[in-house]
Amino acid sequence: MKRWQFMYFVFTLAGFCSLQASAAGEEDGQWYPSRYGAADTIGAANNLSPEKTLLATRLVKQGKAVSLAIDTGADTPAPPFRSYQMHIMHPGDGTGAPGGPLQATSNDDMMITWLGIGTQIDGLGHAGINHRYYNGVHARDFVRPSGLAKFGTHEIPPIVTRGVLLDMAAFLGHDIVPAGTAYGRRDIEGAAERQGLRIEQGDVVLLHGAWMKNYQEGAGAWLWHGWPGLNVEGAQYLARLGVVAVGADNAGLEAWDGTGGAPGSGVHQELLARNGVYIIEGVWTLDLAAAGVSEFLFVLGQPRFVGAAQMVVNPIAIY
Repeated sequence: MKRWQFMYFVFTLAGFCSLQASAAGEEDGQWYPSRYGAADTIGAANNLSPEKTLLATRLVKQGKAVSLAIDTGADTPAPPFRSYQMHIMHPGDGTGAPGGPLQATSNDDMMITWLGIGTQIDGLGHAGINHRYYNGVHARDFVRPSGLAKFGTHEIPPIVTRGVLLDMAAFLGHDIVPAGTAYGRRDIEGAAERQGLRIEQGDVVLLHGAWMKNYQEGAGAWLWHGWPGLNVEGAQYLARLGVVAVGADNAGLEAWDGTGGAPGSGVHQELLARNGVYIIEGVWTLDLAAAGVSEFLFVLGQPRFVGAAQMVVNPIAIY
C-alpha cells in the first residue's frame, strides 16, 4: 500500500470513528432545528447585517488591504488524496499560432482540483453527524454526485464584517504554538482580554498560532505532524457568541497532536452541523500579527461554483 493510500485510509477511518462516536444520542433532534429557523440554509450568516458592516468600516484607519490566503497550486500542502492540476490550452488549432489580421494569440485554462485545498472555507454541507447536516437535513435529501442541492458554498452571502485576530501565540508565550495545543474558552477569553477585545455577534474570529511559520518550512512541518487549534468547548463558546466564522492558520481547525492517524471531526460538527458557523482553514495571519492588528474589516466573496461543499478563497483584511 502506497503512502498516500495508507494516509487516505487513516484519515477516512479516523473521521468515521469520530463521527460515529459523536453521533450517539444525537438522533433525538436536540441540536436541530436551528435557532435561525427550521428552513434556514445559511446558518450564522444570519448575524450579518448592513449595520454591522457599517460599524466594521470604521475600523479602517490606514487603508491597508492584506490577503489572508496562501497560494494554491500543485505544491500547496494538502492531504494526500487531495490534488491540484492546472492545464493551459491554446485555442484554435492547438498550436497557439497567431490568428487573423491582428495576429491574435491567447490562452485558456482548466483546473482539475479539490476545492478543500489551500485557504478554504467549509460550507454547511461539509461535516455532519450520522448523515445529518446543518438543521438536521439528511444527506439523502441534498447530496448528489453532481453537487450539493442545498448548502452549496455559492449560497453563502458576502461576508463583510468585523474581523478579530486573537494572537494565541503571544497569549500562550510561544514563538509558534506547539502541535496539539487546544484552545478552550479560557484561552479565547484570555487572549481577547490581553488585546482589549470583545468578541461580538456577527464577527469573524481568526486564531493566530504563528503556524504559518511552519508552512514556510514546507508541508512536513505544517501538515504532517499535527497543529494547534480549537477544542469543542472553545467551538461551543464562540458559537454561543454568534460569530459568523472561525478561522485558523493551520490545515484543520481542531487541535491535533500528530498521533492517532488524523484529527477528529468534533469541532467541525459543533460549528458547522450544530450551529451553522463557517470554518476557514489555512489562513495567512502572519502579516496582521506582525502589524499588531487586532480588529479589521473582513471581506470575503467566495467563487460561486454551484453545489460545492468547500471552496478555495482569498479573504481580505482592511485596516
